[in-house]
Amino acid sequence: MLRYERKYLVPNYLLEELRNRFRGFAREDLFATGNGNGIRQYTVRSIYFDSRDLSCYHEKHEGLMNRRKLRVRAYNDHRQNENVVLEIKRKLGNRIKKYRAMLAYENLEALMETGELDKYILEGFGQTRKEAIDGARRFFFHYKRRQFIPTALVVYEREAYHGKLNPGTRITFDKNIRSRKYPRLNELYSEHDLRYLFKSHFILEIKYFEDKMPGWAKSIVQEFKLRHEALSKYVIGFDVNKTYIHY
Repeated sequence: MLRYERKYLVPNYLLEELRNRFRGFAREDLFATGNGNGIRQYTVRSIYFDSRDLSCYHEKHEGLMNRRKLRVRAYNDHRQNENVVLEIKRKLGNRIKKYRAMLAYENLEALMETGELDKYILEGFGQTRKEAIDGARRFFFHYKRRQFIPTALVVYEREAYHGKLNPGTRITFDKNIRSRKYPRLNELYSEHDLRYLFKSHFILEIKYFEDKMPGWAKSIVQEFKLRHEALSKYVIGFDVNKTYIHY
């Protein structure tokens, strides 16, 4: 299903006030755990893939409306028997579509080396096994065709909320965003040598399936005078490892 995404770069001092405003219309993600301060959040870890000439990076900079990003994603800290996700995030104009497939983290390197989907891909996300294999097959088609390599590791803490009246609407606060270039696959859970993308800001994302943003979300955006921006964690994370960005 296609969805809309709007991203906003927000100064940290507005976090608590924004959090309180959204809580009137949205509930916390119950799958997140507490951070000790009464805030439910989780850590998102992604390795983004790109070609050696950085074709995906340049497509974003050039503003192409139809493009894809390939990544492998994991959550929180590494535990035994942990699963990770192969994901294509496809942008179609101003809408987003995702294809996903799940596998055990311990099999990630073997899968990327051999491409043996039937051996390693697992069912997940309410998919049948065939649907999971099809999602992985799409991933590997682009991965092989464009000779992708691991290009950037991006890590951040995410607070997530779901609309009370609009369950398909999702609000996320992505904080402490950090990255480094050219990680190895076995460094998905690494915190070594990461650089922060923003000194004093976080990214607010509002995601929804309807043609229009819910009125309550739009009202909060206007109240805080937030400006919609084309923020790519992959691109900014790659750039910040060339030179620091001071926001």
